[in-house]
Amino acid sequence: MKHTILAINPGSTSTKVAVYEETHPLLTFALSHSAEELARFATVVDQFSWRKELILKSLKEHDFDLHRLTAVIGRGGLIHPVEGGVYEVNDELLDDLIHARQQHASNLGGMLAREIAAEVGVPAYIADPVVVDEMIPYARISGLPELPRESVFHALNQKAVARRYARDTERRYEELNLIVAHMGGGITVSAHRQGRVIDTSNALNGAGPFSPERSGTLPPGPLVDLCFSGKYTREELQRLINGRGGLLAHLGTTSVPEILRRIDNNDLHAMLVLRAMCYTVAKEIGAMAIALKGKVDAILLTGGIAHNKRLTDFIAMHIDFIAPVAVYPGENELQALAYNALSVLRGEQPLKEYHKIVEPA
Repeated sequence: MKHTILAINPGSTSTKVAVYEETHPLLTFALSHSAEELARFATVVDQFSWRKELILKSLKEHDFDLHRLTAVIGRGGLIHPVEGGVYEVNDELLDDLIHARQQHASNLGGMLAREIAAEVGVPAYIADPVVVDEMIPYARISGLPELPRESVFHALNQKAVARRYARDTERRYEELNLIVAHMGGGITVSAHRQGRVIDTSNALNGAGPFSPERSGTLPPGPLVDLCFSGKYTREELQRLINGRGGLLAHLGTTSVPEILRRIDNNDLHAMLVLRAMCYTVAKEIGAMAIALKGKVDAILLTGGIAHNKRLTDFIAMHIDFIAPVAVYPGENELQALAYNALSVLRGEQPLKEYHKIVEPA
């Protein structure tokens, strides 16, 4: 029996959808959502029915029969921390997605998967949400007890790329020590030790390297001074850290191709800032080599920025003394979702059960 899987990846301004038969993509499309359309909804959860109808309408327009499906899988949201893997969208997971700790479009992934799957009587899954937490205990400790380090990173793409590298080299992910750098609008760098991410930079609060739109780790003293300067509101400062920091703050754009064009036209400031971003990525990779005690099989560069050879070459120049560097451009999140569902359906990895965390009274 061939498995047919619907993968759903809701983003802030789009919903990406794909149908896979085994590992072959039958159908892929992206539904764009304008600011005017989204402004009608007070919360992300309020968008659920609207996005669902858009997906079903588009599948119908492509003459796809939902009854062909074996499973539906959605991007995981901001639930409580979990180990990496594939989780069935049970009642507890659904409730935590609806009442997630933070508004984010990814929370809709499991909700949409559950609802569409129920219409045709197939299972609904999520896989490797951004809150995957496999950190070793002392990696969680910061210099203030009130501010522990948290694991929030591009788990779906990082783990998919790590498994792909393992297949490419005819080894198992669970046997390898890898450093994976996902470089997109946000940048996260993680230490993968034998199938578990034992340390990572945090994509949600701006820590780690700076990126096209995020500030990365900032000098704490000057940051405190800025907070009390009266120049910015709390919300404005949060946007500077996540949304309007990084390349955007320095150069007025998040577009790496645009910045490279400026550099080609002798913009030395643009060259300095772009190199600085790559340098912070290289330094974070060096830190993750420490987490792996120097025993690194390979360093993997992925994400949209990895399409730019000039940048990956610059980063590789700083880190190739640690381990061989391999480049896997792009995110391929829909493929990663479909492959995760397929691996469960084939019995190649276990299906995990989600349980709510009960807060003490």
